Amino acid sequence: MLRVNRTAVLALLIVSSSVFLLFQLHYYRKYVSKHPGSHILRPAGHLTPGHLTASQVQWQVVKKFLALVQHFKLPLFLTDTAVLALLSQDALRQRDRLVREPHCSFLCTGRAVTSFALQANQWKYDPGFLLAAEQKGFEVMELRGVDPRLASLDTLSGEDIPLHFLFRLHSHVIQVVFLYERSGNYLWHGALRLKGDADRSFAAFKVLDYGRYAGAYDRPQLILTVLDGLDIRVPRNISRFLAQQKHARFLECRYRDARNFLQLYPDDSSAAAVDFRRKAKALLHLTAQTLARLDVPFWLSSGTCLGWFRQCSIISYSRDVDIGIFIADYRPDIIAAFTDAGLTLKHKFGKVEDSLELSFLIEDVKLDIFFFYDNGDIMWNGGTQAKSGRKFKYIFPRFSLCWAELLELKVRVPCETLDYVTANYGASWNIPLRVWDWKSSPSNVQENGVWPVAEWAELIQVY
Repeated sequence: MLRVNRTAVLALLIVSSSVFLLFQLHYYRKYVSKHPGSHILRPAGHLTPGHLTASQVQWQVVKKFLALVQHFKLPLFLTDTAVLALLSQDALRQRDRLVREPHCSFLCTGRAVTSFALQANQWKYDPGFLLAAEQKGFEVMELRGVDPRLASLDTLSGEDIPLHFLFRLHSHVIQVVFLYERSGNYLWHGALRLKGDADRSFAAFKVLDYGRYAGAYDRPQLILTVLDGLDIRVPRNISRFLAQQKHARFLECRYRDARNFLQLYPDDSSAAAVDFRRKAKALLHLTAQTLARLDVPFWLSSGTCLGWFRQCSIISYSRDVDIGIFIADYRPDIIAAFTDAGLTLKHKFGKVEDSLELSFLIEDVKLDIFFFYDNGDIMWNGGTQAKSGRKFKYIFPRFSLCWAELLELKVRVPCETLDYVTANYGASWNIPLRVWDWKSSPSNVQENGVWPVAEWAELIQVY
């Protein structure tokens, strides 16, 4: 009898355990497995968008888009600033402390847009790509504009080229920015401009990373990596790319206005003028290379800036090249760098704290470097008369820097170019003046005292 009771008890325990296990399995399948973030993201089509989190939607849209990209062999790379910022080393170290979707640590930014760039010279335009995207469920917007590479003083219009593609699926937008090679050995993208009949609700255009302005970039080196299970190309130097993106705004030369100007005031075509323009171009390229090695930014200033703005070229009778550098970017080895590059120091006026100015000479063409000082609402650079020690100050309204192209070189200019030029040359800047006195002709010049005679040897150096 005792043996029978033990058997019954053992059977009862087995049945009870089985029932409990079945209950646990039922509970897990019905409740736990539906909890967001507690399982691996299911493939597209297994869940409808209404059952997906915003992060899941973003990941699936990007995945679907990249599969299409790979099929058509588009040379895309990731340019989304939010995603790239997460890929920085600091973000990687902190990633484990971030509260993010476990299956989507980078691409699921919570933004309504994910941005990519396409190197246009590496892809032949294929309308079949857009058709295939529509067949996959994407809504497509193609934005085109005039190709500035075909514009010149002789031809004021170019053919239309694609500038931006927008793909929308489940309220998430993929932006593709076209990057074109320019003659200055850099990449350029156009501004995003909607035509009158365009759907302005297609995307949150104000939050797009690219398109508010045209932009210019150095050609990035790319690497193939895996992000959240997807193969994606990214810039090798992410920090450098992000730094460029913040200051990428590009200003196109005003070819139409320049053409009108040159019709009134034809350019000098003499042998001497042609020779000067050749030497000035070589000097400007050498200057850019020298300062790039020092990581010192500069911009076109004075007459060189006026030439770019007014006639898309160098003013042939100016006989020099003028650039500006913020004094905060000054480096003590600038002089040595230029002399090593083959230039001769002509004069050094002022000091780092006040009115510093450098002048170099090469092939009888002068390079003037004006250092600019930030003084609240204004910026200024100084000038010095060597024989008297008199000081001068040239006042400019505050300005920021943009990229432009001059003589097949990517260079910076003040973004507020008209204000900058008007400050220096007055309202009649569009009328050529061959006679110019740097002490009295500029509209923004002010007397600024006299250097103490005891300091002339240090502050007024002429070679």
